[in-house]
Amino acid sequence: MNQVERIREIVAVYSRHGWRLERLLLRPETSAELAGAGDELAEGASVREAAADALWFSRASHAGRAAWELRLVAETPYALFESFEPDEAEEDREEVRREMEARLNDYAARA
Repeated sequence: MNQVERIREIVAVYSRHGWRLERLLLRPETSAELAGAGDELAEGASVREAAADALWFSRASHAGRAAWELRLVAETPYALFESFEPDEAEEDREEVRREMEARLNDYAARA
């Protein structure tokens, strides 16, 4: 299975469970492969170059919280999860997401 097929499969599973694709972190070769496939997966989501292929998903959580999950696009599932308070500043949320991306990149580099 290639990366585009993995991405499609992961997005389908998360969508069935109420998650929304927010961002795609893609290696240049995966980005080119996705563009070449004429895929609409990234529609409405931001795409950014990264060291490892990963997908950011979000959904509403209990008590007005927002749940975010960063999922590595790989044969072996690996994801990081964080839940944010409704009144948490966006810059604080973004800092946590950057830290999560760094942890995921460390994991991917060792795998």
